[in-house]
Amino acid sequence: MEQTKALNALEPFLALSKSATSPRAAADLVIRATSAPNTFLFTELLETPAIQSLGSSADFASHLTLLQIFSFGTYTTYRSTPGLPPLSDAQAQKLRQLSLLTLAKDRKNLSYSTLQDALDLPDVLSLESLVVSAIYAGLIHATLDPARAAVQVSSVAPLRDLHPGAIPEMISSLKNWSGRCTSTLADLEAQMKDIRAAAVVRQLDQRAADQELQDLMTASQENKKHDAGFTREMLTRRSFNKRPVVGGMIPNPESMEIDLPEERSNKRKM
Repeated sequence: MEQTKALNALEPFLALSKSATSPRAAADLVIRATSAPNTFLFTELLETPAIQSLGSSADFASHLTLLQIFSFGTYTTYRSTPGLPPLSDAQAQKLRQLSLLTLAKDRKNLSYSTLQDALDLPDVLSLESLVVSAIYAGLIHATLDPARAAVQVSSVAPLRDLHPGAIPEMISSLKNWSGRCTSTLADLEAQMKDIRAAAVVRQLDQRAADQELQDLMTASQENKKHDAGFTREMLTRRSFNKRPVVGGMIPNPESMEIDLPEERSNKRKM
């Protein structure tokens, strides 16, 4: 969204560059483009023949350098480069905002004191005003933290052009990142394989343990049945052995004489 807005804001200046046939006209175009609101991307303007021709102009070569600083430099770069055109208030504000985008990539640069030095701001109030303007312009999402004297940045808009030498470095960084991702994925796959193998071993051990338990339970039930049968047999034998034996023979219950109460009384009378 922010990139589309910035590119649309640059379109009129790209059209004007086709008619800027003199170095003075091209230099004036640089001043107007860097002063206009919502213009934050300048690579396309830098690549136009009219702007590139400023490099061979003794009087206006500094304007080409100025546009390069707006494209991928910082306010510190502007201050350390001699012979550049002076900045208007609008240009100084924009260059500080763009520099804030670059500084926000590293949290070490977001303390109030560091930002004041890098952006050449006289006091904390000026710094906070600049940060608020960058937030309203959609350049960053951030909050001010006066207690810690720092700016807390959560996201940065992609509104800075790449330095010409940054692409090979970026490709190298991406290759290194890709290599780390590949290595990490390989490690994860190896760990997953080990986890699956360990799960299979645990499952087999669990099955073996369950089978062993089942065998023990079956054996225990069989032992109980055997013990119960043995106990009944022993009880039967014991009761049999306790019966009276006469003459080595077990008396017949029918042959045993039983005295009834009446017979006992008759015997007594006799």
